Amino acid sequence: MPVLLVAFGAFQWGLSGGLASILMDAGWSPQVVTFWRVVVGLLCMGAWLLWRVASGVRREFGWRLVAWSSLAGFGVAGNLVYYFLSISAGSVAVAITLMYTAPVMVYLVSFLLRTERPTIGSGLVILATMVGIVLMTGVYTGSSPRLTAFAVTSGLLSAASYALFIFAFKSAGQHGSTPAALSVAFTASVIALAPLLDWAEVARVPASPDAWLFLLFGLMGAGLSFFCYFTGLRGVLPSTAAVTAMVEPATATLFGVLLLGQLLSPTEAMGVAVILIAVTWLNVQRQLAQRRRRLEHEA
Repeated sequence: MPVLLVAFGAFQWGLSGGLASILMDAGWSPQVVTFWRVVVGLLCMGAWLLWRVASGVRREFGWRLVAWSSLAGFGVAGNLVYYFLSISAGSVAVAITLMYTAPVMVYLVSFLLRTERPTIGSGLVILATMVGIVLMTGVYTGSSPRLTAFAVTSGLLSAASYALFIFAFKSAGQHGSTPAALSVAFTASVIALAPLLDWAEVARVPASPDAWLFLLFGLMGAGLSFFCYFTGLRGVLPSTAAVTAMVEPATATLFGVLLLGQLLSPTEAMGVAVILIAVTWLNVQRQLAQRRRRLEHEA
């Protein structure tokens, strides 16, 4: 059951990328799509907090949790906006794959901060990721790539924002519960998005024919998905969760190809496969190393 919950959470995240593409094709801006995803997620986290309070849990918020979660919220806002911009300028498959280069960026930052040591394996993963991006974008041909520079840049900025979210949320998790941290993070995301929004467009959503799709998108992208993922995460090894989470890019890619007609060339598909395999291997090896260190420390 824990593995199924993790897989179901990642599956919902994958579907949310396809739903975002449908909403943007209907004329909604990436900023408004992001805003309503975050708002629905905030409402779901609020309900989760109320349930915890009813269960007798107190003192959810401290200043450290608020500070780190707010930083994570800015990462969430940047991650989602750039992800949806990449989808609108390219495709779901390319956007989700570029976003999944975030673990590689986390590794590079860790090397620069000297919190982790570079290894031959991690170097090969970084090299494989670069090769995958080259294959996926087609820049090796010397002619104009089929993908726009804007789509690729937005995808990589999405990954960088995701890396910021990973660092900040990891620190926030040491000072409070998941729903408390996510509630603060989503609130910070709303504040960060506020200057970028067309509020007249935001106000049209509840009365529009697409309102039900926004609600479904928010539940899958930020509400029910987080509850399933983090509940399941308590009962599985981190390395298992890392592999299981690859359901997300697989689901997003299939959604884009089968339902949206966003076909990939053989070379682009090869680039997608290289990146996903490299990142999966990196996640598994990193989690196994952390588990070994924890067991050694306990011994």
